[in-house]
Amino acid sequence: MSPVRGESLSMVLERTDPGLHYSDDTSSIVYCMDLEDLGRRVRRRRQERGLSVERLGALSDVSAGMISSIERGQKAPTVILLDRIAVGLGTTLAALLEPPEPPRAIHRRAEDQDIVIEDGWRRTILSPVVPSVNFEWIETVLPPGIDAGEYPAYAAGSHEYIVVVEGQLTLTLDDAVYELDAGDSLYFAADVTHHYANRGTVDCRYYVAAIIARPRSRKA
Repeated sequence: MSPVRGESLSMVLERTDPGLHYSDDTSSIVYCMDLEDLGRRVRRRRQERGLSVERLGALSDVSAGMISSIERGQKAPTVILLDRIAVGLGTTLAALLEPPEPPRAIHRRAEDQDIVIEDGWRRTILSPVVPSVNFEWIETVLPPGIDAGEYPAYAAGSHEYIVVVEGQLTLTLDDAVYELDAGDSLYFAADVTHHYANRGTVDCRYYVAAIIARPRSRKA
């Protein structure tokens, strides 16, 4: 479905796919994505169809210079212009702007893991960021005598699962205290404040798997 002259991008997408949310002004598109991402989408679809910039320009009635600038993220096209490019690519405006499906598998090698070191203890964030998946998987190493501090509650409906691999972990949930040794595991509803500490004499290494209802921030 093509836009009519003067119609905004949000009006076009409302007709084509109500699930997409974008905003616009009267001259150019203001994207939830950045212009470099838009340019990559246009270039990828052009290359998939085996088209040169000049051939796409001829098919879409858009200058090759403008298409090249869009692909490099240097210019924001109008709704009418982008729709012409979409037609030249054999697709629709909504399909061109729709976010891609998340990958079915994500392989993160050891050297690519995110490691956070603070106050003498280390966290390795093992879970990748996947859209609409509120899951965290973290390996933590607490040296002897280290207190990782208190964390605020998640929203109701959140859950955490803990397993201790080495050493001893002291976990406090509100006023309840649990002492976990190597091999022990524990589940708790994560809508309570919780506190991690190593009161032993050797490093404590444990894993946390969390299903969270919303992001939270650590208490200062």
